[in-house]
Amino acid sequence: MKIIDVTCAIIVNADQQVLVTQRSAAMKLPLKMEFPGGKVEPGETPSACLVREIKEELNLDIFTLFEMPSNTHSYPDITINLIPFICGICGGNIELREHASFMWTDAADLLALDWAEADVPIVKNYLCSVKGQLL
Repeated sequence: MKIIDVTCAIIVNADQQVLVTQRSAAMKLPLKMEFPGGKVEPGETPSACLVREIKEELNLDIFTLFEMPSNTHSYPDITINLIPFICGICGGNIELREHASFMWTDAADLLALDWAEADVPIVKNYLCSVKGQLL
């Protein structure tokens, strides 16, 4: 089975809260929480993909700060390599074009959400990376 590269944005605001989006009822994995992002197109870098996808899905202009470890996850019909980036916002206002909802949440509350399975290790890695800052 082919592995598809998919990016996701861990967008952090000035209050150190993280942007989380909820998949729409019409999407695969309906109503699960996720870090927004999308499929890397041929010839596109993961970072450029993420900037494009977030603009398309949320009308936000973002910049990537750094890439975090990726997670390969197999769903029944697809295997994805989920590539997360820590990001900031440099323009735009959130406009939901594909998702059911969004929220800004404190890192300490992330694990309590109902995540898409591939995102769970990403959440845990992020929490490990900021653990010292949360104390």
